[in-house]
Amino acid sequence: MRAFLQRVRRADLFIDEQSRGSIDQGLVILLGIGKDSDPDDIPWLAEKILKLRLFDLEDGSSGSVVETQGGLMVISQFTLHASTKKGTKPSYHRSAPPQEAEPIYEQFLAKLRTLFSGPLIVGTFGAHMVVHLENDGPVSLMIDSENRE
Repeated sequence: MRAFLQRVRRADLFIDEQSRGSIDQGLVILLGIGKDSDPDDIPWLAEKILKLRLFDLEDGSSGSVVETQGGLMVISQFTLHASTKKGTKPSYHRSAPPQEAEPIYEQFLAKLRTLFSGPLIVGTFGAHMVVHLENDGPVSLMIDSENRE
């Protein structure tokens, strides 16, 4: 699994031109499920995201999204496993097929719900979505559970 995190001041999610919700300060998480993604990595990935110290605290130290009472927005993103090795058209052969990826995506959301009590806005798997966000920093990170980095 790959998670691309963006620290935001605000983010709004729209599906079929209807607002799905918004968060203020927090993280937008684009989650990609690959063919080799292991559902056993879900706890590690969820905990890692929630513990990352990406936000400035009033005392000058840094804190997590939990400590700052921020929000999370999670969007499925199969393109995180794209290959651009050949030509100019990305290949998505490393992405898990939808029937395999969706259950893992839902398990990840379920795990987040058990660990996180703040605002959580989620996308619809496979839907065309529009995300408006205001990057903060900008701070953007890629986490790959296979490499634990």
